[in-house]
Amino acid sequence: MSSHKSKSVSAQPHVFISGEVLRQIRQHARSSSKTEVCGVLIGDEGRNAGTIRIAAGIPGLNAAQAGTHVTFTQDTWEHIYKIKDSKFPDDRIVGWYHSHPGFGVFLSDHDTFIHKNFFSSPLQVAWVYDPHSDEEGCFGWIGDRLERLSEISVEDGKGGEGAGETGKPEPVIMGDGDEDEEGVAEVAETVSTSPVWLRRVGSVLTHLTLLVVGFLIGWYLPPRVFLVPVDARTGQQVGEPIDQRTLERLLREREQAAQQNIQGEANTEKGKSPIADQGALKAGDKSPAEKSNGQAADKNKDPHAP
Repeated sequence: MSSHKSKSVSAQPHVFISGEVLRQIRQHARSSSKTEVCGVLIGDEGRNAGTIRIAAGIPGLNAAQAGTHVTFTQDTWEHIYKIKDSKFPDDRIVGWYHSHPGFGVFLSDHDTFIHKNFFSSPLQVAWVYDPHSDEEGCFGWIGDRLERLSEISVEDGKGGEGAGETGKPEPVIMGDGDEDEEGVAEVAETVSTSPVWLRRVGSVLTHLTLLVVGFLIGWYLPPRVFLVPVDARTGQQVGEPIDQRTLERLLREREQAAQQNIQGEANTEKGKSPIADQGALKAGDKSPAEKSNGQAADKNKDPHAP
């Protein structure tokens, strides 16, 4: 940690940061998209006065994280100094970094308190990165004020390496776009070399299949029509809507019931005929048997009898 010192830098410092450090900061911030993360920046003062060189970063493990602020704990500082003493013994802490997930690049009151109490040296900066928008910025001391710095340079550690001098082979990617294009070209060539009659037959079969499918869909999925009973005088609905299928079923049932009534009446008429014949005899009329016996007696009777 740094103690308070008089701010002797009146001009804006020029910051040189390694591209690898930027990649590590962004990767650390993206690992937590809802809470802030933090770490410290390792480096030294540049060759020229008023310059800062950032060569490495140490993530702040075991920090007190929250959605809108982060705090360096005692465990965090122990971890930071342990890594610094073992890997960067000749460098110093030149600042810190933290993320603002989704709410832009600035220094809040809490961030300003941390910077004034732990990173108060004139050449110590605060790097802020928003993993949601990929916006980032650097803040540093200009006199007694903390301001956003504009003079920032990104250094490439592999700068000066000649093209083609890495000795690495050409990368091979399985299933790349060239192979897909070749496969499409082969299919197109196969189609173009097919006989004309085969292409025509295939086209006709395709159209017939579509027609059959459309017919089956129209047959099994007809539109449903509902009939609403309405009073002819008032024009108001007098019953529940009936769909066409239900109406056809009711009409069939009514027709069957009418046929059964007609058949029952016919059977009733046939059963009543003998009884009607017997009931047709009036009082005093003779039956056919009686008429036969009377005719025989008339024949045997003496014609000369008075």
